[in-house]
Amino acid sequence: MPSTPIKPLRTYGRRGGRPLSARQSHLIATLLPRLRVPVEPGKQLDPGRLFETASEIWLEIGFGGGEHVSGQAKANPSAGILASEVFVEGMAKCLGQIEDAELTNVRLWEEDARDLMAGLVDQCLERAFILFPDPWPKTKQQKRRIIQPGFLDELCRLMKPGGHVRFATDVRSYADAALERFLAHPDFKWHPERSEDWTCAPEDHIQTRYQMKKLGDIAPVYYDFTVG
Repeated sequence: MPSTPIKPLRTYGRRGGRPLSARQSHLIATLLPRLRVPVEPGKQLDPGRLFETASEIWLEIGFGGGEHVSGQAKANPSAGILASEVFVEGMAKCLGQIEDAELTNVRLWEEDARDLMAGLVDQCLERAFILFPDPWPKTKQQKRRIIQPGFLDELCRLMKPGGHVRFATDVRSYADAALERFLAHPDFKWHPERSEDWTCAPEDHIQTRYQMKKLGDIAPVYYDFTVG
């Protein structure tokens, strides 16, 4: 019998937005192609090859306006950062920050983050960030949330043993559901010692514009997991 075709991954992020400025359009047309992670269907890339001096490779999924990506890249020049965002305006903002700060340790992906992940070799990441992802708050929409069992399996494949994953949200239902799914996975460990370990921003956290809008129904929570 013929095998059942695999359905392509679907991106649920918002691609549109306000019209781009002339500079932003120029950056999308010229700088993004140079910084795009060169993954190819059916192949897997060692991202360490993209950075000449990086001692670690990090991944940020859904970076919004790019403030966290550019801030971490400035603060950690020895880290090579892969960053994914499907929202065009957010990508343009991040490109502007990269150009202004003359950052050389960031590579970008403007399609579904799961396609990027599928194109990377095993155990290539030391850190991963999933900060304030779209919460899809309605019950019928929650299947669209990125924190799903299959996604966690793939993320685990990419993380080096002892690597760290940070998830943050300001939506109560997502905080509860995501924590439950992470803890249900055998390879993600969470060992908080007090409530401040998840209710206070980590020392190295960089606040984003989205976070400052306080659109959620709770104060932000931050879950830091160790892999392996």
